[in-house]
Amino acid sequence: MKPEEIHISNYNYTLPDERIAKFPLAKRDTSKLLIWQKGTISEQHFFDVPTFLTGQDLLVYNDTKVIQARLVFHKPTGARIEIFCLEPWLPNDYQLIFQTTGNCVWQCLVGNLKKWKEGILTNKITINGKTVTIEIVRLHSENDMVHPISFTWDNDQITFVDILEQMGELPIPPYLNRKTEESDNTTYQTVYSKIKGSVAAPTAGLHFTQEVLDKIKAKGVEHEEVTLHVGAGTFKPVKSDTIGQHEMHTEFFSVRKTSIEHILQHLGHITAVGTTSVRTLESLYYLGCNLYNKKTDIHITQWQPYETSCSLTTEEALNVIIDYMNKNELAYINAATQIIIVPGFQFRLVNKMITNFHQPKSTLLLLVSAFVGENNWRTIYDYAFKNDFRFLSYGDSSLLIR
Repeated sequence: MKPEEIHISNYNYTLPDERIAKFPLAKRDTSKLLIWQKGTISEQHFFDVPTFLTGQDLLVYNDTKVIQARLVFHKPTGARIEIFCLEPWLPNDYQLIFQTTGNCVWQCLVGNLKKWKEGILTNKITINGKTVTIEIVRLHSENDMVHPISFTWDNDQITFVDILEQMGELPIPPYLNRKTEESDNTTYQTVYSKIKGSVAAPTAGLHFTQEVLDKIKAKGVEHEEVTLHVGAGTFKPVKSDTIGQHEMHTEFFSVRKTSIEHILQHLGHITAVGTTSVRTLESLYYLGCNLYNKKTDIHITQWQPYETSCSLTTEEALNVIIDYMNKNELAYINAATQIIIVPGFQFRLVNKMITNFHQPKSTLLLLVSAFVGENNWRTIYDYAFKNDFRFLSYGDSSLLIR
């Protein structure tokens, strides 16, 4: 069967609301950990992760930080308009847009859009003891779902990140069916988060504590950071019957040249923390193929892994990226990936994966299935159900070893 012909109904299961963890455990690393290796399952706690890593392994995690991306404005009539910032549009650069002063444009979801057909919405907030007036205008868009919103404010000493941190709210997942609480500002960030840009957390990393990281380091296990800014598309359900009809969301990632060199040294022993790290790592191979073929658009498309034959080995592809970065004097490489990882995908970098338990009929569940072998995901999830594992972002996790 071609990957495009996969029926999403084969990746469905019943997830009662009471099995969704609405809050994390008081201590992150006491969460349950399911170990899947060579078809066998065992049960541990997350603080046992160092036991399953060796000095040969390289732990790769996503250091993105969730931004307070949900903003509320009101019309003069009192109608509430909610703006959910998804990704920067002008400037189209995560590092630049947060330092922008005066004006910027974001691609946004708009709540209660029917009440805001046109016009300027205004909000006044106080930052550093000074009143700042923010105005927003909805720009023309042919997309019915996502809208470019222009933000303008009247103080050139204030950056957009200042506005988000003062006015915004952390956007916790919709399936938690509750409002954001003060505790989420800490618990919905990984302990190693630092690069602002995500609108959803890389949730596998939520289980790590500094104590676990210290134990991993003490075993001689090295680590690397990549940055992939998680978009709201990670929650986008697959509504089509077959995967070929589903449009995968695009996410932006950034990787240091030194990180790629480090990864190259550990091929065959890469442990990815979370599906976002997996997407980033596996996208590097196709990025190398694109650069090798002189493609200037460093965007990995949804079906590229299944449609494009690339003769490069993984080592060669990574070296192509390094050569390109050396030639252009780049310390980082920024790219975009839309790849969808489904059964039939050939993993080229990732050997072990730490991940949570995902929603039914989701692209994340398809990724897990591709990693463990098409029929094994049901065995894993059946065990999790029978043994009281908690599901989704604040739930328990698994360590999957190919």
